[in-house]
Amino acid sequence: MDNYVQLIARIAQLSGLSEEDIERKIEAKRAKLSGLVSKEGAAQIVASELGINFDKERMKISELVQGMKRANILGKIIEVSPVRSFNKNGREGKVVNMLVADESSNVKVVLWDTNQIALIEEGKIGAGNVVEISNGNVRNGELHLSSFSSIKQSKEKIGEVITKKLFRFAKLKDAKLGNNVKTRALIVNMHDPRYFEVCSECGKKVNEAECAVHGKVSPKKRALLSIVLDDGSDTMRAILFAEQILQLGVSDEELYAPEKFIEVKSKLLGEEKYFAGIIRNNSIYNNIEFNVESVEEVKLDALIKELESSVYSQ
Repeated sequence: MDNYVQLIARIAQLSGLSEEDIERKIEAKRAKLSGLVSKEGAAQIVASELGINFDKERMKISELVQGMKRANILGKIIEVSPVRSFNKNGREGKVVNMLVADESSNVKVVLWDTNQIALIEEGKIGAGNVVEISNGNVRNGELHLSSFSSIKQSKEKIGEVITKKLFRFAKLKDAKLGNNVKTRALIVNMHDPRYFEVCSECGKKVNEAECAVHGKVSPKKRALLSIVLDDGSDTMRAILFAEQILQLGVSDEELYAPEKFIEVKSKLLGEEKYFAGIIRNNSIYNNIEFNVESVEEVKLDALIKELESSVYSQ
């Protein structure tokens, strides 16, 4: 179910109004604001005007909506990435990513506060623990925790959690920021690869062979591939990295040799494939793009399954 639909259902449940009444209020609010606010943003304004305070509401992970400022969840930590140090504009800091899951879905949780990160470094919370998270900020499909947020171990029991990332079939024109979507689309343009260097130890991007974590290293060369997809409803720029580039059908040899890349580009243009990933905002160009996490061939059984799914969901 779409997050926006779930949000409407939650507001209707808490307010006692019908979902149709809630949608009318949302559309009226968007019209009043000249369409400058998203449906999700207007829904949160309507909820606030109805006296609904999501700040104290615990939500299922599947109910998280892009733009929520004070989201609260209960979930089990599935995995924790290594703590990374960084230096941005002369300011040093740390960041760590976790995958947290409940019975409805899972979400990447990003910790920026050193006190919260210390809980991980000291082994006070880690993989397998059930945690209560408060005042998280939903951004680009991730839950970001700042110094105003909190994370603590909980003794509450949680059922069987969903650890596999869920992708919902959607048309590009209907895709929203933070959505995990899967779509069948044609490759209508493919730009030349962009190359960069990563640390041979941790795989993070380096600057002049200098890793923020490991210092001077012998970097490895990596590539980013930008393509344009068209699924019949809209076009969208899509970004692919190493594994996804191979899944697309471009070998390392073709990727790093310009004359061979031209040949494989000519072959791939116009091909139709399944693309799954997350819709993100490109802060540099201020537009949305599709960060591809998997590419699959269009096979008959998968196509039949997709068509059956679209029929049943109507």
